[in-house]
Amino acid sequence: MDINHGLAFLGQMEVYAGDYSDCADCDVIVITAGLGRKPGETRLDLANKNVPIAKDIITEVMKYYNGGVILVVSNPLDIMTYMIQKWSGLENGRVFGTGTTLDSLRFRYLLSRKFDVDVHNIHGYIIGEHGDSQFPVWSKTTIVGTSIDEILIPGTGAFLSEEEKAFIARETSTAGAQTIKNKGATYYSIAVVICSLLETILKNLKTIRTVSTIINNWKYGIDDVALSLPAIVGANGAEKIFDVSLNDKEIELLQNSAAQIKAFLENFKHML
Repeated sequence: MDINHGLAFLGQMEVYAGDYSDCADCDVIVITAGLGRKPGETRLDLANKNVPIAKDIITEVMKYYNGGVILVVSNPLDIMTYMIQKWSGLENGRVFGTGTTLDSLRFRYLLSRKFDVDVHNIHGYIIGEHGDSQFPVWSKTTIVGTSIDEILIPGTGAFLSEEEKAFIARETSTAGAQTIKNKGATYYSIAVVICSLLETILKNLKTIRTVSTIINNWKYGIDDVALSLPAIVGANGAEKIFDVSLNDKEIELLQNSAAQIKAFLENFKHML
């Protein structure tokens, strides 16, 4: 009702509360359901609540599913993406999660403030877990094609130090928790991410986003785990992992992130 009252300024459309039968003939099905993480709760506590919810949802969705992409937003994101993809039985990439797309936006925002340039001209990615073991791909972070390591910070005459890099990475990974502490939950930035991904899917834009998909037999020994890597997103979902080359330190960080997610997944493999 509340949204419908604003349609005169938005355009004619039908907004209504549906049921699972409405999943038939959808281009995209977005799963956001799940409980929020409360103070003092561990990620395992949260997963123990939300994984069963996800199983109930996808069981009902698949009764009516006849095509389209399933986009997972619920946390813990990588665990939920892995389990939902397995339960659905769909091909890899047809189910994918928002992953570190928002984390990458936060990273770019912080760098734009540091270097005093338009955030659109910052190109950089956070990969791995949507969680504590995520990390920036500093070796591929650029401003209009120039490595971040070759650009002086305005007003300082100095390059970005390792201490400053560590601070920015930490601020990026804790930004969600800080937002939750300040206002109870994140709303607007994740909504921007979802809308951007929906546009990418519906218009088949082939945009590269760091979304979470199940990685099988990928280089660097990454196998049978859902995590975020740059992927080409289009009408069929996360259609292809972009073959990004990492330096030795980044490879070690990605392997560590994958190992942490896989260890966490072991708590739920019995539900498959």
